[in-house]
Amino acid sequence: MAVLFVDIANAQPKSKDGSLSLFDGKSLNGWRKADRDTAPEQAWFVQNAELHFDPTKGHGGDIVTTKTFKDFDLSVDFKVSEAGNSGIKYRLFSNSSLGCEYQLIDDSKHPDAKLGINGNRQTAALYDVLPPDPNKPYKPAGQWNTARIVVKGDKVEHWLNEAKVLEYTRGSEQFKQAIAQSKFKNNKGFAEAATSPILLQAHGDRVAYRNIKIKEL
Repeated sequence: MAVLFVDIANAQPKSKDGSLSLFDGKSLNGWRKADRDTAPEQAWFVQNAELHFDPTKGHGGDIVTTKTFKDFDLSVDFKVSEAGNSGIKYRLFSNSSLGCEYQLIDDSKHPDAKLGINGNRQTAALYDVLPPDPNKPYKPAGQWNTARIVVKGDKVEHWLNEAKVLEYTRGSEQFKQAIAQSKFKNNKGFAEAATSPILLQAHGDRVAYRNIKIKEL
């Protein structure tokens, strides 16, 4: 029997500033599995108006919005568990979980945060490609932080707790060189997608989200 769910990004009215809520605080409407057109598994659930991923509760897998986006301003409150690791992805390859990742991680206790180059696997990095400002206003695991991703054409910005901590231009020499040194060096077309859904990663650690909003630019 097919699982039915609502495309909340199309159903929700826009706020005064033109932004859409991608999470209604009550359900997983507007989200589906990343690898198929069905509702998220039970490891994704809503509690206290928060969207949670808990791998101890059963099957999970990455989830994506049922709507795709081109140019946008996305903001998300997130809280990673102690020694936790997750991410928010955009500019995905078609029908894939591979794409640009705004890293969410316990910078102090997860071993992956110590790898990579110059902090490019730490919170707010473009994962394994470009590092954020080392003086970013980061709150430790177990506390709420706010991620913001602004994409307009080839210009991309990562924000953390109202501070811009990274900016890059897709297709620039700096960007190409960073990819050439990353784990994505053999993924032809990485970051080149014109449109894609927004993805929340199921990395095997607990993570919570709230106030997921996007404004199309």
